[in-house]
Amino acid sequence: MNTMHSGSRREFLRTALTGAAILRTGGGTRLLSAAEPSAAPAKSRVVVARDAQLRGTGSTVDSRRMLSLLDGAMQALFDRDHPIEAWRKLVRPGELVGLKVNTLGGRGISSNLELVEAICERLQEAGINAGNIVVWDRDSDEMEHAGFHVTMGGNRVQCFGTDRVDYEQELVMHGSVGSRLSKILTQRSDVLINVPVLKDHDGAGVTLALKNMYGVIHNPNKYHPDGCNPYIADLNMLAEIRTRMRLTICDATTAMYEGGPAFKPEHSWKENALIVSQDPVALDYTGWQMIERKRAAMGLKTLEAEERAPHYIATAADAEHRLGTNDPKRISTVEI
Repeated sequence: MNTMHSGSRREFLRTALTGAAILRTGGGTRLLSAAEPSAAPAKSRVVVARDAQLRGTGSTVDSRRMLSLLDGAMQALFDRDHPIEAWRKLVRPGELVGLKVNTLGGRGISSNLELVEAICERLQEAGINAGNIVVWDRDSDEMEHAGFHVTMGGNRVQCFGTDRVDYEQELVMHGSVGSRLSKILTQRSDVLINVPVLKDHDGAGVTLALKNMYGVIHNPNKYHPDGCNPYIADLNMLAEIRTRMRLTICDATTAMYEGGPAFKPEHSWKENALIVSQDPVALDYTGWQMIERKRAAMGLKTLEAEERAPHYIATAADAEHRLGTNDPKRISTVEI
């Protein structure tokens, strides 16, 4: 499939946008269900890919450098020489792929447009039809405010909020959580790619991969007491989420170390990075430590000292949930 040049990608995103991992065995290639543990390495791999020149001399992310940054991260994560080989380990033709972005913070601190267009481009090159890709969040107006253009119908990448299709009527439950799920998740996504943002959260401590799933349910406000613990972990245990989640690509191009989740420019910084993993717990732990290092550099207390450490990360890793690992000895961090 032909690759769109950067100008075409940019126009495409603003007008058109706007799972299953694969396990290779001796007998061939088959899909790996999230409920089925793989013969995975002992450590969870988290790739932190940085490009100090991602914005050049300006403030706008360079789409070509973003595509290159994403390629490097995917090749490192899946240990492949070519980016399309990496994507083909994640998806296969005919699948419906949902990109769950985070647009709560508006243009200042939302999933980056250039990142989303790069993901969509590589998905298509890996064999996913444009019309089978949907970029989504909870609310279409919030997406528009973040720079996405709502698009429904036609053989092109879809982009809209749950407000356009509603939530399922039936409650699904696990532990402390009982919620109605977005029909985009249940009916339009065989594979879920999580595209959160690296930022501070005034209640939960941090909001990255796991908490981004609050955007798929009808009643997220119900689950903010006690630092969102154990609600975030219980929510991510729902089979409809757990069996679809195949990858998290955390946008750390612009990040926040204080004052979140709303955008506070005075507490943001340009990290110019992506954090990529198939283990959302390991990714959240890694991102949390990045925020703590920035807080220390800015002379702020730790989140623990402020009594808002993200304890839900440990809950997600505990024996009851087993959604991933928060043990740094079991996390292999690859920096490129």
